[in-house]
Amino acid sequence: MSDGPGHPGSGLRDRLTDGLYGLGWTAVKKLPEPAARTLFRTLADQVWKRRGKGVLRLESNLARVVPDASPARLAELSRAGMRSYMRYWMESFRLPTWSPARIRASIDVTGAHRLTDGLDAGRGVILALPHLANWDLAGAWVTTDLKVPFTTVAERLKPETLYDRFVAYREGLGMEVLPHSGGAAFGTLARRLRAGGLVCLVADRDLSASGVEVTFFGDTARMPAGPALLAQQTGALLLPVTLGYDGTPVMKALIHPPVEVPGSGSRAERTSSMTQALADAFAVGIADHPEDWHMLQRLWLADLETREDPR
Repeated sequence: MSDGPGHPGSGLRDRLTDGLYGLGWTAVKKLPEPAARTLFRTLADQVWKRRGKGVLRLESNLARVVPDASPARLAELSRAGMRSYMRYWMESFRLPTWSPARIRASIDVTGAHRLTDGLDAGRGVILALPHLANWDLAGAWVTTDLKVPFTTVAERLKPETLYDRFVAYREGLGMEVLPHSGGAAFGTLARRLRAGGLVCLVADRDLSASGVEVTFFGDTARMPAGPALLAQQTGALLLPVTLGYDGTPVMKALIHPPVEVPGSGSRAERTSSMTQALADAFAVGIADHPEDWHMLQRLWLADLETREDPR
């Protein structure tokens, strides 16, 4: 909900990238759904067969999630992973045309009371989730079925016109989108939460100096401090969310029990403990649906230090 793919480059490459996404949002939603599904499944298989850097990185990441998997099993998982990733794009391109009834029928949410009870109590709520399945569909469910607006953060993409497309797309689904710009975004999020509002953040990867080190599938990674800091500063409820597909058109969502603010320790210690609790909840969902985790980039610190590895 807060994330989109980064596309570095300039000039012709930027214009081509922006044009392709524009074509996706205009043309794909006009295709008959069976044709769209077939097209994106075929694209996924073609990308997987090319064994590019993204596919190799996905496979490397999955090897940590499923450490006992054979090479054949990892290849099977990465192929399923690319199909899941392309399903995300196919659904996202078509999502603006879906009715509230279609959105409601496309997601099955367990633990929704944890979110609604927090909001009904007038307490701000933070939903934090990893790059699993289709987080935009989860956001659309919140705004259409629950009829609750929320605020999220989007990474600034290149070219700027592509960033504008993503902002317009998500605002069209009822989300308030803030640019990822450090303290300015944090302050706005805090104000929304103090007013009893809802904030949704994709929170399984942070390579900045402010990222919190966590143990994740047995090794060290960094995740953003923002969700834990916001919960501490505003008193908002912090709820991990995980998503996954099960071979049907209906995405499954689980809203986990809240991550509590520790009663003692420094702010840094509380933030570390809470971020680790988020990582643990994310790991449960990712282990249940490894093929739906769209992590085609480096995540673990050991991989960041080994530059010869594929990105």
